Amino acid sequence: MKKSPKIALIGNPNAGKSSLFNSLTGLRQKTGNFPGVTMDKLIGKWKLETGDEAEILDLPGIYSIYPKSMDEQVVINILANPKHPDYPDLAIVVADASNLKRNLLLFSQVRDLGIPTVLALNMIDVAESQGIVINSVKLSRELNVEIAEINAKKGIGLNGLRLAVNKTLESGYNSNDSLPMSYSKELVEEIKEKYGDTDDYHALLWLSEHDNLRQFNTQQRIGFDVLQEKYGWKTQEAQSKETMARYAQLNEIVDNCLHEMPVEEEPINTWTDRLDKIFLHRFWGYFIFLGILFIVFQAIFTWATYPMDLIDGGVASLNEFLKTELPNSKLTDLLTDGLISGIGGVLIFIPQIAFLFLFISMLEETGYMSRVMFIMDKLMRRFGLSGKSVVPLISGIACAVPAIMSTRSISSWKDRLITIMVTPLMSCSARLPIYTVLIALVVPEKSSLFGIFNLQGVALFALYLLGFFMALFSAWIMKLLLKVQERSYFIMELPSYKGPRFSHVAITILNSTKAFVFEAGKIIVAISIVLWVLASYGPGDAIEQAEIKVKAENPTLSGIELDNKIASQKLENSYAGVFGKVIEPAIKPLGYDWKIGIALITSFAAREVFVGTMSTIYSLGGEVDDENSTVMNRMRAEINPETGKPMYDTALGFSLLIFYAFAMQCMSTLAITYRETKSWKYPAIQLFYMTGLAYISALIVYQVLK
Repeated sequence: MKKSPKIALIGNPNAGKSSLFNSLTGLRQKTGNFPGVTMDKLIGKWKLETGDEAEILDLPGIYSIYPKSMDEQVVINILANPKHPDYPDLAIVVADASNLKRNLLLFSQVRDLGIPTVLALNMIDVAESQGIVINSVKLSRELNVEIAEINAKKGIGLNGLRLAVNKTLESGYNSNDSLPMSYSKELVEEIKEKYGDTDDYHALLWLSEHDNLRQFNTQQRIGFDVLQEKYGWKTQEAQSKETMARYAQLNEIVDNCLHEMPVEEEPINTWTDRLDKIFLHRFWGYFIFLGILFIVFQAIFTWATYPMDLIDGGVASLNEFLKTELPNSKLTDLLTDGLISGIGGVLIFIPQIAFLFLFISMLEETGYMSRVMFIMDKLMRRFGLSGKSVVPLISGIACAVPAIMSTRSISSWKDRLITIMVTPLMSCSARLPIYTVLIALVVPEKSSLFGIFNLQGVALFALYLLGFFMALFSAWIMKLLLKVQERSYFIMELPSYKGPRFSHVAITILNSTKAFVFEAGKIIVAISIVLWVLASYGPGDAIEQAEIKVKAENPTLSGIELDNKIASQKLENSYAGVFGKVIEPAIKPLGYDWKIGIALITSFAAREVFVGTMSTIYSLGGEVDDENSTVMNRMRAEINPETGKPMYDTALGFSLLIFYAFAMQCMSTLAITYRETKSWKYPAIQLFYMTGLAYISALIVYQVLK
C-alpha cells in the first residue's frame, strides 16, 4: 500500500498557517498528541493532484528553529529528528507577504535542514494594499523553490499550491550548495562520527539545541558539551552570526524581487491604524474591552440557557420514560440515574462551549483578540499570568470547563498551566444555587447598605470578587513556586483587522465541542457511574434495613413524604453516607455534620448537586418550582443537637459559602484539566490546593464568627 506523504505547515505566528490548514482540510481533521509531550497536534487530510491523500500536520507557530518556548521546542524536536514519527516528507512554509524578509528567515532554516520545501506567500492582497509588489517567478528562481501565492483566509490559490507540492514531491529537493555562514568542518565531521550521518545543518542544530532535543539521552548531551568546550563553540554567538548572515543573503534576494510602489494614503490612515488608536488607547482600551466582555458574557448566559434547558429537559424526560417503561431494577437505576445522567452532565455543557468558542473565534478572526492580550499583558504579568490569560479567567464566571479549554491560545506552557490551575477559583454559574440558598439563610432579606443596595446582592457580588482576587493571588504564589526553565516572553505581531471567515469559525466550534464530548466526556460519565454506585449501595444489608426501619417507625406516612424519608435513610446508610460519617470528625471544626459531609461528597459530581443532596437529606417534597425556598425553610428549621440552636447560623452559613467559593467541587473541571494537561498530576494538585484553601479559609471564618 502506498504511503501517504506527511506535509507539515510551518510559519511565523499570525502568518495564516492555521487558516491555510482549515482551508486545505475542512472538516477532515482530528486531534492527536505529539509523542512524549502534553500538547495537541492537529492532523488533516488533503487530496493532491495525483489523487493521493496527504496527511497535513499543523505545527505551532515559530520565528526560527532556535526555540524560546515550549511550543517552539515541540516543532524543533520534530524537524531535528528524521526518525521522529511526525518528521515531514515535505514542508509548506507559510509566509506573510507583507513582511517577507522576516518570514524568509524561518524558510531558509527549514530549507537548509534538507526538507523538501514549498513557499506559500500568504496575504498577497495585504502586501499589494501597502504598495508591495513581489515577483514570485524571480523569487522562486533565486531561492530555488516552488512558490504559490495564496489567500488562506479566503481559500484562494489552493490549486496553485497543490501543483507546487506535487512538483516538489515528484522532483525531490535541490538544496543550496552551502550554508550562508562559516563553521568548522572538523567539528561537524566529529558530530556525524559520534551521533550518526546527517547533513551539516542538522549537526549544527544538534550541537546548539541538544539540551532541548528529546532524541538525545543524558550521556549524549554531556558529549555535546565536551565538543562545545573542545572547539570553543558559543551557542548564542553562533546563532547571532548565523541570523545576521541569513538576513544579509535574504535582503539581497528580496531587494531584487520586491518593489514598493507609492500608495495613495499614508500608512497612518489605514483602517487598522485608525481602529488601533481606539482599541489600544491606554485608558479607553480597557473600557471597550470590558464592554465587549459584558456583551459576550451576557450573550453566553442568555443564548446558552435555552438549549441547555432543552438538553436538561430532554435527558429528564428520557429518564422518566425509561423508568416508566422498564422494569424496576438496579440495572434500570444504573441506566437512568448513572449512565444517562452522566451523559446529560456532558451534553449540557455543549451550548456554553459552542457559544464561548464562537465568540473567541470571532474575536481571533477579526484580529481584536491580539489587541486584548497586548493591553492586558503588563497588568497580568505581575501575577504570573499573561495577557492571553484574560479570556479564560473571565469565561470562568460562566463555566470553568470551556474556560480551561480556551487556554489553548496561550503559547507559553508556564502561563497556560498557571491559568488552568487558577481559573476554577472564578465563581462559576454552578455555584449560584448554593450561594442563593446560603445567603438567604445568613443575610436578612430586607437589610440594605446605605439604604440603597440590597445586602444579599452585595454579598453575592462580594463572593464573585473574592474568587477573582483569590485567582490572582494564587497565580502570584504559583509564579514564585513554579520552577520552569522556560522564560515567558510576550512577542506578538498585531495582525491587521479582517472580516471573519465563518467556515473557519464553524470548524473551530466543531473541533472544540468534539474534543470535550469524546475526551473529557468519557471521564465524566465514568465518575458519574461511580458516584451513583456509592449513593445506591451500602455495607451488608444496610440499604434494605433502612427502608424497613423507616416504615416501622413512621406507620402513618405515605406517598412523597414516605418516599423522601426512605430516600434520606437509605442515603445515610449508603457508602456515601458512611463516608459522610467517616469524614465528620475532619469537618467538625468547620461546624459541619455528617449530612453536610454527604453533600460535600456528592457535590463532587457538580457543585449545584449540593442543593439536591440537602433536599434528599431533609426529606423534602413539594413542587420543583418551590424547591429552593423549601430547602431554605427546612435548613433554617434544622436544629443543632449539641447546642439546641439553629444549625445554619451566621458562622456556619458563611463558612459554607467560603468553602464552596474556593473548593474544587466539580469533576467536570478535573476531567478537562486532565484533558488539557494530559496528566493526572495537575488535576491532583488542583484538587489538593483548592480543597486545602477552602478548608483553611472556612475554618478561619467559622472559628472567628461562632
